[in-house]
Amino acid sequence: MTKEFIYSKNAPEPIGPYSQAIKLNNLIFSSGQIALNPVNGLIEGDIKIQTRQTLENIKSILMAGGSDISKVIKVTVYLKNIGDFAGMNEVYSEYFGESKPARSTIEAARLPKDSLIEIDVIAEM
Repeated sequence: MTKEFIYSKNAPEPIGPYSQAIKLNNLIFSSGQIALNPVNGLIEGDIKIQTRQTLENIKSILMAGGSDISKVIKVTVYLKNIGDFAGMNEVYSEYFGESKPARSTIEAARLPKDSLIEIDVIAEM
């Protein structure tokens, strides 16, 4: 089993000593992604805007690894405020629709760069 590092220039650079994602066998494991805009380096907007940017970052990483959002099998969502659950879900359902991967959602006291949301995924190839 050889692991492969996945990198997308269309997603933000890692802000620490980690990879955007790792491919192992037929699975991709993403690192937690926040709503960091890969063009201007900013985090902007409310929970809906930040959820969309976070999922766009994940889509770019999955594409770089030869997968896509429809092949996601597990998602973990970290919310700064669990009160944002409904707003996050509204945007989340636009991306995952009927594929409905397994998911855990938790409230986290503080997220990197004071983001409102962080998401990581496991996807098939």
